Amino acid sequence: MTAFVRVCGLSELAEDTPKRVEIDGTPVSVVRTEGEVFAIHDICSHANVSLSEGEVDDCHIECWLHGSRFDLRSGKPDSLPATRPVPVYPVKTEGDDVLVSLTQES
Repeated sequence: MTAFVRVCGLSELAEDTPKRVEIDGTPVSVVRTEGEVFAIHDICSHANVSLSEGEVDDCHIECWLHGSRFDLRSGKPDSLPATRPVPVYPVKTEGDDVLVSLTQES
């Protein structure tokens, strides 16, 4: 069974503005965009920087340091210099609660 943890309220998530949370010491960026909520590992696979400090556009999050963009649905980069994906995590909402599981989606 997948354990979901409440990370924030849906009302706390501004559209296209990442929010950094930690689940058992794992940094996660939670993003509300295009009518959905996504959770992606908060550390860029190219450089050890927080993705939640980047911008969100067209269901992608951009690393503020070197400009790599990661798909919020798959974690795959679609621009250099990053070549490795970052993990994405299952999200569900219950009322105003946003819940994330550290079980990686496949």
